[in-house]
Amino acid sequence: MSLLKANEVRNMNPDERARKLRELRDELMHERGVAAMGGAPVNPGRFRTLRTEIARILTVMAEEGEH
Repeated sequence: MSLLKANEVRNMNPDERARKLRELRDELMHERGVAAMGGAPVNPGRFRTLRTEIARILTVMAEEGEH
């Protein structure tokens, strides 16, 4: 999965951003659950990527006044 660029996030409509944010948060929660249960995450770098993408979406949402 490729990183979302800020321009890609800005080109999304508010519903798409909210949906993508929900998907990313669900995926992060799943990855954390797997790690907490003692399982090895499929891709350890995915935690950082997910957090970065969530932050990028939240930043654009704040700039657009959607928060």
